[in-house]
Amino acid sequence: DEEFDELCFEFGLELDEITSEKDIISKEKGEEKAKGASDVILYKIDVPANRYDLLCLEGLVRGLQVFKERINLPRYEKIIPAEGEGQRLIITEQTAQIRPHAVAAVLRNITFTKERYDSFIDLQEKLHQNICRKRALVAIGTHDLDTISGPFTFTAKAPSEIKFKPLNQSQEYTGSQIMDLYRTDSHLRHYLHLIENKPRYPVIYDSNGVVLSMPPIINGDHTKISLNTRNVFIECTGTDITKAKIVLDIIVTMFSEYCEKPFTVEAAEVVYPNGKTHIYPELAYRTEKVKPEHINKKIGISETPSSLAKLLTRMCLKSHVTGNGNHIEIEIPPTRADIIHACDIIEDAAIAYGYNNIQMVIPKTYTIANQLPLNKLTELLRLDLAAAGFTEALTFALCSQEDVADKLGMEISATNAVRIANPKTAEFQVARTTLLPGLLKTIAANRKMPLPLKLFEISDIVVKDPNTDVGARNYRHLCAIYYNKSPGFEIIHGLLDRVMQLLEVPPNEENGYTIKAAEGTAFFPGRCAEVFAKGQSIGKLGVIHPDVITKFELTMPCSALEINIEPFV
Repeated sequence: DEEFDELCFEFGLELDEITSEKDIISKEKGEEKAKGASDVILYKIDVPANRYDLLCLEGLVRGLQVFKERINLPRYEKIIPAEGEGQRLIITEQTAQIRPHAVAAVLRNITFTKERYDSFIDLQEKLHQNICRKRALVAIGTHDLDTISGPFTFTAKAPSEIKFKPLNQSQEYTGSQIMDLYRTDSHLRHYLHLIENKPRYPVIYDSNGVVLSMPPIINGDHTKISLNTRNVFIECTGTDITKAKIVLDIIVTMFSEYCEKPFTVEAAEVVYPNGKTHIYPELAYRTEKVKPEHINKKIGISETPSSLAKLLTRMCLKSHVTGNGNHIEIEIPPTRADIIHACDIIEDAAIAYGYNNIQMVIPKTYTIANQLPLNKLTELLRLDLAAAGFTEALTFALCSQEDVADKLGMEISATNAVRIANPKTAEFQVARTTLLPGLLKTIAANRKMPLPLKLFEISDIVVKDPNTDVGARNYRHLCAIYYNKSPGFEIIHGLLDRVMQLLEVPPNEENGYTIKAAEGTAFFPGRCAEVFAKGQSIGKLGVIHPDVITKFELTMPCSALEINIEPFV
């Protein structure tokens, strides 16, 4: 176990834990439920999200074997069948509105065992969750080719016109009945929304009208794969052609090792609505050139070009030195869609060299770190506000529209709030434009505490600002609140004086601070003042309006102060 852990680390993976089905169930559901579960040891391995080729046992073992130099990297080949003998997938124009792209391939004379079959299904599931973005971008269908006859047609029809027996069901259903059938299915219900409200559903037929699948929901029962399946027809449909090609490449490269001629894939022809044809899978190899000194410099090592080429070859990137050692030529196999830039190649060289083997050096640039002045001021103020008897609160930077507008008696448009485009909950719709609602909600959650409640918070608020590059700006605000049987305006006013005293701002008009009577929608009329300092308005203090208090489900009067502390930095 320790050796394997070490090997994973060297290869850039992490052996998360060594467990068993029994352990997992007993941890989640208690020991009672775990009775009868398997004791077989399971390795939980963390694979980086970009390495789709390591998502199944086949790919992982192949990668580790090449890394340990026990085998050479296999060469993946596509076999183009004789004219008229290959499989064809015809795309009709009806699919354009819903899932316009499709790719296909065939694995010939494959031998499945229980383990291989499970791994095959498991890889599809992992790809669905990962690169396929929960089937939104690509959906994979695998079928027993001997139960159907091509050419195949990928089209889109009205839900009522589609009728077939879905996988592992005993009777036929129409498209809309399938939606109702799986609405309660814990696994499939998450994909229904992808096509549910579309006028037509995508569907794939063979030449006799047998339904292969209704992507991205379910395959037909007729074409299901069993352990005796010898020829597998794979189709990937989707909204993103690049991802569909990658997914197809990964599946065929991983499982072609079980074909009669290992690592060969039979190509299929896809016919587009405009009559053009394309052969898939692409299984494209390409070469890149990188300078050895570039690799050495970026990682901070000094290896010879030939040893760098050897390191890269161990990472499944077959490399050799060209041009008197000035360049390393690297062949990128179809399994490595994650190699986009020279940096990706350099990263692999670093992994093969071993992160722990890279010498630590002191950086050439000499810098002295310094605290951001605004944060330094914030820290100093926090200590003194606490010393003044106030308790610090930390509240969410996001809140609902009601919190910053309606409850404070304002229009949402007047607040200049930044809105979240697709909020997950009603509580987090906008970024806060004031700290007051957060503190009022904190008091509402602590009404059982003995009075008085004295809270403060110094945090950022966010407002729209068309003059900045991101269209919004942060301001550091200080907000304090006093909640008791009487409003205690004098306590909040006293706190303002104390803050100004600490900031060494005198109470006068010329170069100090003043307060002037003002109106604020959240404050009681005639009990609100605006604070001026450094020649500008920095905030307000006053007694909170009874309507605001009731809207936040409070019962006692309270007074508050909110100022911007940035002018004092």
